[in-house]
Amino acid sequence: MNGEYLLDTNIVIALFANEAVIIDHLKDANEVFIPSIVIGELYYGARKSSRVKENLARIDEFAEDNVILNCDLETARSYSQVKFKLKEKGRPIPENDIWIAALALQHRLTLVSRDKHFSEVDGLTIEVW
Repeated sequence: MNGEYLLDTNIVIALFANEAVIIDHLKDANEVFIPSIVIGELYYGARKSSRVKENLARIDEFAEDNVILNCDLETARSYSQVKFKLKEKGRPIPENDIWIAALALQHRLTLVSRDKHFSEVDGLTIEVW
């Protein structure tokens, strides 16, 4: 299995927990990207934790060591399409996850997530690790 992947928050958390399945998959990946939205969610989680300083430092280091994809005008267009189609289907998903899906679609990346609701997004390639 080789490819280009965009990691969701739950996958990064599993990586932080040293889950062997995540580490094994990442060894075989061609390229891995992290949405800026995921970094924001991680920072939020760190601020709620009992080890704020240590967790913030870990996220800083992780962000420095990885390619972070930011949202731009094309992402905003993709976001609007994804959100509109989900609304038409009556199948909303969390707002941050719409942005993450939009980034994956924009860059033609496989989204790696354990969240089943991403299957509602048309055209999104998903893997569960």
